[in-house]
Amino acid sequence: MAYDKDLADRIREALSGETQVREVGMFGGLTFMVNDRMMATANTHGQLMVRCDPERVEELLGRDGADWPEMRGRRMSKGWIVVDTYGTESEEAFKSWIEEALGYNRKVSGSGG
Repeated sequence: MAYDKDLADRIREALSGETQVREVGMFGGLTFMVNDRMMATANTHGQLMVRCDPERVEELLGRDGADWPEMRGRRMSKGWIVVDTYGTESEEAFKSWIEEALGYNRKVSGSGG
């Protein structure tokens, strides 16, 4: 399975403080599960895909590099965002996406984190 190894390393490092992290090949990339829930994916194009609060999608789509992800030519359900490489170049931007995904993960898994 091909995925952006540098991006995967960045995600791995960002999640190093989390206790329940698992890596699974899916979505044509490497998906990071936190608390047994999908949180983020490093795909083959260097893009970060994050699971986020569906109620925040419209706001988040206004950020640099953010777009609706597609799978097999169809738009994925609300609650997912794909971020192009230029939207995660800065460490600040990258961390904000990870925090967005972790915040939603904590909300749906019931862990206060």
